[in-house]
Amino acid sequence: MEIIRELPLDQILLGDAVRMLRMLPTASVHCVFADPPYNLQLRGELRRPDDSLVDGVDDDWDRFTDFAAYDAFTREWLEECRRVLRKDGTMWVIGSYHNIFRIGAILQELGFWILNDVIWRKSNPMPNFRGRRFTNAHETLIWAARGQDSRYKFNYQAMKSLNDDQQMRSDWFIPLCTGAERLRNEHGLKLHPTQKPEALLHRILLASTQQGDIVLDPFLGTGTSAAVARRLSRHYIGIERHPAYVEAALGRVRRVRPVSDDGVTTTPTKREAVRIPFGSFVESGALPAGTILFDRMRRVQAVVVADGSIKSGQSQGSIHKIGAEVQNAPSCNGWTFWHFERDGTLVPIDVLRTERPTDAPPPEA
Repeated sequence: MEIIRELPLDQILLGDAVRMLRMLPTASVHCVFADPPYNLQLRGELRRPDDSLVDGVDDDWDRFTDFAAYDAFTREWLEECRRVLRKDGTMWVIGSYHNIFRIGAILQELGFWILNDVIWRKSNPMPNFRGRRFTNAHETLIWAARGQDSRYKFNYQAMKSLNDDQQMRSDWFIPLCTGAERLRNEHGLKLHPTQKPEALLHRILLASTQQGDIVLDPFLGTGTSAAVARRLSRHYIGIERHPAYVEAALGRVRRVRPVSDDGVTTTPTKREAVRIPFGSFVESGALPAGTILFDRMRRVQAVVVADGSIKSGQSQGSIHKIGAEVQNAPSCNGWTFWHFERDGTLVPIDVLRTERPTDAPPPEA
């Protein structure tokens, strides 16, 4: 078999998932999103035993599964996904009660390190028409790092911002794909039975990738992950065996307009913040020796010393030590506690870490 030497970035490949995965270079992608078929024996499509397409999972269909064949298929494509993932990459797999537990066990056996299971709670689920079970109103996502030692990407602060400045939980309340977003054929019928909502992929990619990363989807379907990746300025590689789905996905992706660079820049986490010594602002003149610092309410003050320490009364030390001391507190983040005066307004010294030296005049001494 001829091996693809270069990554087919921003392309959709028509063919079998495992065969196409084997043509990709090792350690070449940052993130994998997979929405695998439920049953290998039925050619990767969600079908009933009478071979009719399923729109909502019913009570009869899930009795017909060849577990051994499905597990073998699952192991095969997961092994390839782990091979093409970079050391610090992560993988998302979505499924229902029919397959997600089997997939989770195989993920662990292959060496993936599970980070979270996320419940996608559907606000508008398909009803259970027979009334013999609870309405199946959720699907489960497994988020896993390639290995236990992976330094995986998690945009914690971006997720917090997305959730009204509250820590993002592992249960996501997102509606099914409906309306204009839902792709339909020439007869007005749903083109794909399990098309995922773009809101779900937006959250997944925003949480675990950054601008310019490569996202692989081995079961692309009608291209939700590729469309969202393009919109968020990520590269994508899609694999799909169904020609009609590939055609729909290509047209869909072409219609997507990527957001501007400013629009895809996520809020950095504290770990990602540039660590700059306080003394560097003193020696550069951005915060010269002799500058008076205040707390936010001007109740206490300190003076900046030439060696990068500050002095309040008889005490002298770092911005953190003196900040804690004047509050009689065990600790203090001096960057947010201490302020300097600029144009008559108190500004936290932390702003200096986000400004270039020429962005603002030195504070008043």
